[in-house]
Amino acid sequence: MTNPALVRLDEFGARASERSEDELLDAVFFALSDPVRRAILARLGEEVLLVSQLAEPFTISLQSVSRHIQVLVRAGLVRQERTGRISRCRLDVGPIYSASVWINRYSKYWQEQFGILAAALEEIEEQKPRPASRRKRRRRNARRT
Repeated sequence: MTNPALVRLDEFGARASERSEDELLDAVFFALSDPVRRAILARLGEEVLLVSQLAEPFTISLQSVSRHIQVLVRAGLVRQERTGRISRCRLDVGPIYSASVWINRYSKYWQEQFGILAAALEEIEEQKPRPASRRKRRRRNARRT
């Protein structure tokens, strides 16, 4: 059975192509490597937007934003729906889910590192001299006056 995140549909709903998991991950990570594309995805996470609406906050041309959107479409992260000259974009989280599954395979390695770091910080904390409690400081200050 084919992973649904690996199958991309063309604008008519037919299978355009099947990609290997590696090809999908390459496309997703390439798409996520650009701050403009990440900002576009963040905006699409909130609502469906027109290309012109997506371009508003950027200082780059509408054509440049369209090129970024096409990279996101090829990665399967964005779906574009065209009605005449109007192009609406929506987020597709399937490929992001696949990428997160891949990343989580390696979480055990950094979890071990966090455990080592926590133990080292605890050891440093234990070696620090303890400050006198407030009560003892108040008593000392009261005796001095």
